[in-house]
Formats: sequence, C-alpha cells, structure tokens
Amino acid sequence: MNQVVISGTGLYTPAESISNQELIASFNAYVEQFNQNNADAIASGAIAALEPSSEAFIEKASGIKSRYVINKSGVLDINRMVPHIAERSDDEPSIMCEMAVAAAKQALERAGKTTADVDAVICAASNMQRAYPAMAVEIQNALGIDGYGYDINVACSSATFGIQAAMSAIQSGQARAVLVVNPEITSGHLNWRDRDSHFIFGDACTAILLERADLATSRHQFAILGMKLKTQFSNNIRNNFGFLNRADESGVGKSDKLFRQQGRKVFKEVCPMAAETITATVQTASLDVNQVQRFWLHQANLNMNLLIARLILGRDATAEESPTILDTYANTSSAGSIIAFHKHQDDLKKGALGVICSFGAGYSIGCVVVQKLSD
Repeated sequence: MNQVVISGTGLYTPAESISNQELIASFNAYVEQFNQNNADAIASGAIAALEPSSEAFIEKASGIKSRYVINKSGVLDINRMVPHIAERSDDEPSIMCEMAVAAAKQALERAGKTTADVDAVICAASNMQRAYPAMAVEIQNALGIDGYGYDINVACSSATFGIQAAMSAIQSGQARAVLVVNPEITSGHLNWRDRDSHFIFGDACTAILLERADLATSRHQFAILGMKLKTQFSNNIRNNFGFLNRADESGVGKSDKLFRQQGRKVFKEVCPMAAETITATVQTASLDVNQVQRFWLHQANLNMNLLIARLILGRDATAEESPTILDTYANTSSAGSIIAFHKHQDDLKKGALGVICSFGAGYSIGCVVVQKLSD
C-alpha cells in the first residue's frame, strides 16, 4: 500500500471584505425600514418587530470581526441583501471553478508539481454552484489534468472527507496525486436578514495536494498518521434549498430554504463529539494528545474551538496550539480548517504533530493526524 503525504496547500481570498461595523449598519437600517413599513401589523400583533443587532453581540457570539465575500455591494444593499453574482454562459468558466483553479495553482507551486503529476480532482464543498456537470470535472478540465474528478458534499466537513477519499485513491494505486479543492461561496446561501446568522459566513477557497510519499519533493510535506470520519444525523444545521423546491409552489422564496441552525444545540452536542473524535483518532495513531503541537480546527465559532481544545487538553490552548483565522475570514465552511492549516504550518519544526479537524452539519466530523517531515 502506498504511503501518502500532504505536499502543498493553496488559498484563494476574495478581494472584498465586510467589517462588522459595515454589516451592522446595513442590517440595522434594514430592521428600521422593515419596522416602519410594517408598523400597523406590528402594533396589532400580527407580526413581530425585528430587533437590531450590534458589533459587540457578533464578536461575543462568534469571535468574528470581518468576512471576505465575492460581492459586497449586494449584501449591504438593504433592498437586496444578496450578493451580485451574474450568471455566466455555459461556455464560460464558473465562479467556483475560477476560485478553485487559483487555489489549486498555489498548492501545486508549494508542492513543486505541475498538473501533469496529478491524476484526480475532488471538489469538496458545502454548496455546489450547480447539480451537474460535476464542478470537479470542470475544474479538472480548466487545469488540464488528464484523469478524473467528482464532487462530494459533507457540509463543513467536506475537506477532511475529501482528504480521506484522496488518500484511499493514492494508497490503492488509482492515482499518484489528487487535488482536493474547497470553493465556498457561503454568502449565496446565507439569509442576510436573519439576526442570529447573518454574520456567520464568508467566502474563500482552499486546495490540498496529496501524493505518493515516494514521489513527493516539497519541503512542505506532512505525513498522514491517522484519520477518522464520523457522521450522526441531526436537523440542527440545515439548508433545504434544492431542485425539488420548484415542485412545491408554497415553498418558493421562503427563507427557511437557506442556512439555518439551532446554535445552542449545535454547541452543546458538537463540541464533545469533536473532542472525543480527536482524542480517539490521536490514540489510534499510538499518540497522546499532549504530544500534538497544533490543532487546526474548523473555524465556525471561537467559543466552540476554545471549549473543544479545553475538553481535549484539560486546559486552555494557546493561540499557537489552536490558531484562529475566523476573526478575519469568518466561517468559510469546509475551507476553514484548511485555511488555518495553510497559514499556520511553516513555523512548525520537523517531527511536529498536528491535527486537522472539521465538524458541522450532518452532524459530520473529519479528523486527520499529521506529522511534519521537514523544517
């Protein structure tokens, strides 16, 4: 069985960003307009008045200070509050494809490889731009890779599930190297008029190159020492938008077809699941959690990550042990843990141990134990 390493990572960051201050100014202006336009209905009790929000509420609830988005003006327009993303013709590259190609090229460069060295592309993301043709096949074509590609969706855990699929293909000899790309345009599935969730998400794309260890030449190599995937069905995080919506006219346009979650339940149920999965995966690799120097956790909520690290270590993790990127990127779904991995790996010394862990809707959890192979 072939040994597998992660040899390169890449990151595409959109040019536009929205600060909490800008987001709150837009949201509160919408709330004021809504309450004024519906004053009679609110007074009669027919509908409830909307509540304004604040920067302090957002930061306390999530640790998020800003987020990158594909389009800023559409989100902040109180009469729209949806990004402006023009539909492209079938002959043009899709926006998800463009994001993935940019991140993939960076991963290939860090790995010292070209597309000729790659046999497969896995597009692992929460919200695909379309049902078919597969996004991965379009990305494969755009990169000029002679091989195969397919899409997977396990919500926020898609990247780690993609790593597992890529590892299996390389171990079996089906592929020499596999690109896993995670293009996330979360701004498109978010209800920007919902006080409890409008601040959560941001857009980005990551890429990970996995390859046979005997073919790898990169100085950014990480050996995969262990891996565990886990799913458990829950309705506490849900998105019902899909092609069957048009079959039920009563549901067209309803906001519950967008992202929604029961945040308190998610916090209570997912944190111990993630901590237990990480601990078990590390132990299966014949290691102790206290040997792990870096935890690249899913970047959904700062309070969740703080608690998960505390449950694992029995103490608070330092900023170096559990780095955070969600303050500037927000929750980028499957890309979050990989952004943290991409940005916070070069300082580690040869032999350092780390854990990449993602968790989210499903519930789903993916955990990868890695070891750095060079300084």
